[in-house]
Amino acid sequence: MPLADDKSGAPNNRELYALLHISPEATDEEIRKAYRQWAQIYHPDKYQAPHMKEIATENFQRICEAYEILCDQNKRQIYDIYGMEGLTSGLELGPKLNKVEEIKEELERLRRQKEQEKVLAHVQPSGSILANLSWPQFLEGDGIMRGMAMASEVHSKMSKHNAISLGGNLAVNGNSGGGAASVVLRHQMSSVSSVEFMGSLGLRALIGIQTSRQLSLHSTATMGFAMSLRDGSINLSNTWTRQLSETTNGNIELILGPESSIGVGWQKKEQKSAASGEIKIGTGSFGAVGHYTHRFSSKSHGRIAGRVGSSGLELEVGGGRKISNFTTIRMLYTIGLQGIFWKFELHRGGQKLIVPILLSNHLNPVFASGALVIPASLYFTLKKFIFKPYYLRREKQKFLENLEKTRDQVREARAAAEKAQQLLQNVANRKRNKQLEMGGLVVTKAVYGNRKALTTRNRPEENVDEVASQIIDVTLPLNFLIDESGQLKLHDGVKKSGIMGFCDPCPGEPKQLYVEYTYGGNKYEAIVDDYEEFIMPQERHKI
Repeated sequence: MPLADDKSGAPNNRELYALLHISPEATDEEIRKAYRQWAQIYHPDKYQAPHMKEIATENFQRICEAYEILCDQNKRQIYDIYGMEGLTSGLELGPKLNKVEEIKEELERLRRQKEQEKVLAHVQPSGSILANLSWPQFLEGDGIMRGMAMASEVHSKMSKHNAISLGGNLAVNGNSGGGAASVVLRHQMSSVSSVEFMGSLGLRALIGIQTSRQLSLHSTATMGFAMSLRDGSINLSNTWTRQLSETTNGNIELILGPESSIGVGWQKKEQKSAASGEIKIGTGSFGAVGHYTHRFSSKSHGRIAGRVGSSGLELEVGGGRKISNFTTIRMLYTIGLQGIFWKFELHRGGQKLIVPILLSNHLNPVFASGALVIPASLYFTLKKFIFKPYYLRREKQKFLENLEKTRDQVREARAAAEKAQQLLQNVANRKRNKQLEMGGLVVTKAVYGNRKALTTRNRPEENVDEVASQIIDVTLPLNFLIDESGQLKLHDGVKKSGIMGFCDPCPGEPKQLYVEYTYGGNKYEAIVDDYEEFIMPQERHKI
């Protein structure tokens, strides 16, 4: 029996497809065929024993409900977009909305309306504090603070097409300082174009306008005009951005004014890594920058960056860790012509605290090596003996709280899955015996559940009862699903807990399916993610 879906961004309107064991792209004929097959298994008239008839009636009703929704084009359209919630939200399916296009349009209108209401009630603040510290200056008795800067911005949606941003910044360096205030008004002219009006007062007093337009599906152009209120100088800017691949963008920027320049850059972002680079040549300067970030896990990452040009030479290495849903800490080591630095960063929501510490003005090799090795060693020591044990305890506590919260729900779901398996048992055993005689596909072991539990289930130090509570044996349902040709396919984008005889043993946790099977006298093994397509037999599964 399906439970609440994981909050992982995966599709969640597919349980009825899993129930009938069909693809989300199944045709009407495929839906009818699947319904007839399942109806033969679960029809109450096939069973004489009262408890079996009761089980069959319960599951037959689920099959009929799924068929009723998926064979109706209008209901299926609503279900595909919004799931069962869309079907129970009170939308009229009569004369007012009798076409798929009209239903989809009405649902999209309601969705946009809800999103608009949410955005209108939401103001997005952001800000940063930069504190420059100097160890050499402190040793000379001049104080440790070299300078400080603060910046803040508030972005608010005024209407569907209009937004405003108000910002300001203050900076102090030694005995001098300054500040500025800015306002940006953005208007969305159409789905492909927008215009921004901006103005600022203070050290960089100016007014300007900038317009952007999407030229094609993969390219965008931006043009800007800005005039200084101090000396009347004018800056013109043009930027062209193009998507080079699914994960890569490139851009060219041309600036004409007192400090004219041309720049070429690219950005690449993948699931576990991100990289970018830029080369910029101006009338009075030139430079090249690049950085690479690699995610070691969902919580930690490493970073390396470099900069070379007329303004200096610099190399930066370091890493960071996510300590909560909204908070990330980062430590970086920088060495360059300006000296040797440590940089500490704290990111929480839209707020940042950045503390660069100048360690030395001189590039002494021994000092530079120590400044890199000592904090790195300290971090890994603290991580092993303090941070990691703490996080493991906290994660286990959260898991136990969720386990207690969903205990009754999971118990009911397991009971429903066991009942469904009872009705599948005779057919599954016949199919299994037939495949054994032919040397065909036979599932010898299959378990579904918590990803971590599947990984650690064979470790002797693991609590057997705790692991068992997070997984469910699905050997029988998979043997039942093997078709006449001796193959089995679980469809892409369909959560496996919705399959007959399955259930979700750990709501809110990432899940996988582990399978051991034999085919042609050989042994095979495979593990697959919850929403991933799974086909067997396959040669790559061979042990």
